[in-house]
Amino acid sequence: MERASGVLCNISSLPSKFGIGNFSRDAESFAQTIHEMGFKWWQMLPLTAIGCGNSPYSGISTYAGNYLYINPYELMDINLLTHDEVNNFKYNGSPYKADYNFAKWNVKNFMQIAFSRLTDEMKSSVKKFLKEQSYWLDDYAVFQAIAEKFGSKWWEWEKALKEHNQKAIEAFKRANEDRYQYYVFEQYEFFRQWNMLKKKINDIGVKIIGDLPFYVALDSVDVWANADQFQLDGNYRPKAVAGVPPDAFSDTGQMWGNPLYDFDKMKKDDYSWWRKRVSYCFKLYDGLRLDHFRAFYNYFAIPYGDETAVNGVWHAGPKNELINLIKKDNKNAVIIAEDLGLLTPDVTEFIKKTGFPGMKIFQFAFDGTQSTHLPHYYDINCVAYTGTHDNDTLLGWLYKANEGARNFALKYCNFQGFGWGAGGPECGSTKAIIKTVIASSASLAVIPIQDLLGYGSDTRMNVPGVAEGNWEFRIANEALYGLDRAYFADINNTYGRSYGM
Repeated sequence: MERASGVLCNISSLPSKFGIGNFSRDAESFAQTIHEMGFKWWQMLPLTAIGCGNSPYSGISTYAGNYLYINPYELMDINLLTHDEVNNFKYNGSPYKADYNFAKWNVKNFMQIAFSRLTDEMKSSVKKFLKEQSYWLDDYAVFQAIAEKFGSKWWEWEKALKEHNQKAIEAFKRANEDRYQYYVFEQYEFFRQWNMLKKKINDIGVKIIGDLPFYVALDSVDVWANADQFQLDGNYRPKAVAGVPPDAFSDTGQMWGNPLYDFDKMKKDDYSWWRKRVSYCFKLYDGLRLDHFRAFYNYFAIPYGDETAVNGVWHAGPKNELINLIKKDNKNAVIIAEDLGLLTPDVTEFIKKTGFPGMKIFQFAFDGTQSTHLPHYYDINCVAYTGTHDNDTLLGWLYKANEGARNFALKYCNFQGFGWGAGGPECGSTKAIIKTVIASSASLAVIPIQDLLGYGSDTRMNVPGVAEGNWEFRIANEALYGLDRAYFADINNTYGRSYGM
């Protein structure tokens, strides 16, 4: 990976007129803005369709896109919506938070209108898309139509449907053809707009890093349509679920609840399900972060029904057997291994031997030890972050850190003077930290947009373990105008991250 820098910002966080960021001209403008500041990469959270809690990491499909990102102006441009109709769908609430409830209602409504107006030529294009993507899209469209009709978890459906019986599925499709076709159109339009937007972003000179969760949700198309690939009992309930063990931060560990893969079964067809999943991502993105990478080596299994993770045990993962196949399928691909958390030496060695860059987080560096997250310990083959979507913002972290850690961090970054907590685009403390991370030897440095703006804890994207209020941060247009573009362009140029742009 060439020396470069990037910005972390989810699509949902962009400015828009529709209650949530979407595939609009604001997305193009954002790419242009970060390019002018010398950033070559835009890292996003998963683009997949979301489920309960609005988390992009617990989607209902590993393939289907999040329909909330569909831009009605694009539908207007192909005469499926009128200008007046688009204006009627605009949002009048706060520009600082994504309103998922409004967006879900809103997009469904304007998409239904657009669907009702498809021309024969458009229907032909949608049909072609279904044929090309049938290996996942057929199941997705049926799943959504069934869920819409019965309103329950898939394992609570009638026997033939929950068992993914093809005769029952075909009969349901015939009886509910209109709803099935609507969900096909939804995905057609999502990917039509995404492909156009990505080309524009790439033409600006910015590449996209996507994100692939290790696990999928139990109530997902993936588990319903591929139940034999997971560790499920005869009633389609998990035999054990995913999580992580107790540590210094939690006496009871973390219970994620995802079903576990049956890697013994997957091995029999050379991990075809996993390989298709990863290769598909490289049709969407220019690079990919693999979340919870250590689970390729070993994964934590918690007995189903337990309320905590204390009784969990480690099981061997597919290790290099699968990783080597992923490399073979995606030669020279940019892959980032999310290797955060407590790692044993054997896991660390495994990750190192893959050759994939791991992650370093500035906020983890000041715990009183000589942490490997201190920038002077970074090697070239890593990706350095001031923080991720799971961290507080830099300013929020500085406020909450104990005085010793805060003073150490500010001294380390050569921040001098007073006013470290002032905040905003001219915040000296956060700019000093960003400069330190950009100056490091890490081949790639990624900065969350909140840190470029000097924002506090109220703009944090996610608090792990907290169910409500996450994934809502949004940027107002005027905030982007206030970015210190000259400063970031200068440090990217000074430290060799924007050469050749």
